[in-house]
Amino acid sequence: MESMTTEDRSVLFRRSNWLPSCCMMVLALASLTQGHQAVAAAQQPLPAAAAKPADAQQPAAAVRRLPQLGPGDSVSLQVFGQPDMTSTLDVAEDGTIAVPLVGNVQVNGLTPAAAARATEKALADGKYLIDPHVTITITQSRNQKVSVLGEVGTPGRYPIDSNTTIFDLLALAGGARETSSDVVFLLRPDADGKINRYPISLKGLGDGTSAMPTQSLQGGDSIFVPRAPQFYIFGEVAQPNMYRIEPGMTIVQAIARAGGVTVRGSRNRFEVKRKDPNGVEHVVKSKLSDLVQPNDVIRVKESIF
Repeated sequence: MESMTTEDRSVLFRRSNWLPSCCMMVLALASLTQGHQAVAAAQQPLPAAAAKPADAQQPAAAVRRLPQLGPGDSVSLQVFGQPDMTSTLDVAEDGTIAVPLVGNVQVNGLTPAAAARATEKALADGKYLIDPHVTITITQSRNQKVSVLGEVGTPGRYPIDSNTTIFDLLALAGGARETSSDVVFLLRPDADGKINRYPISLKGLGDGTSAMPTQSLQGGDSIFVPRAPQFYIFGEVAQPNMYRIEPGMTIVQAIARAGGVTVRGSRNRFEVKRKDPNGVEHVVKSKLSDLVQPNDVIRVKESIF
């Protein structure tokens, strides 16, 4: 190093400064390139396998509206750090609850969370507590009601709670009639007021082949129990009448359902009248093994011997 001239030292100094600068430039370019690649990758559409399937979206029937308080409801009130204020309160006819210290607080039409906020405000405004934290939960709801319509013993509006099932509600309404269908409909309005229909099968209750429907109910719902498809049979049968069509019922089973043929009748001599899509009735050529259709009219004729 001592033999190096002043010029050599100057060259060496410039080179030593140039190398770190080049390294810094290379690193900066690499970082910038990776950043552009990341942005481009983020802008690419997800592959089909990664996209959320349509059937994974939550159905409208599962979206529950928050319960609202109303006269007749009972609520549990708790105030954090104030156990002596814990109480069970009834919503009065004017929609208020009698909160300790504060007095009446209007909660009609409010959700439990909103009612808790209103109670907190009343406690703070009255300077009873500083920064109160209130929890309100529904212990019994008489305000939430569901209508039961159609083929039930006593149609009407019935109160429900969070554990009420469709079978509980049908029992309250006197049960389904013999003429009721095996499929009932849950009618539920959405946020826009549109009524959505959700079919619910009641089959399997007696033989245990399928689970009981346990769909949760909420205030404002309606349960419609339609009339089951029926047929009419007359002529030479023991019990001419209108009967319910059972799944897979054939004409010979329909005759048996009507008590069978009389001594003057013939099981092989019958006719079936059926309406076409335009409502015009026609006699259709049928066999005993054919299925009975809704609103069929079966006439069993006399024996020719």
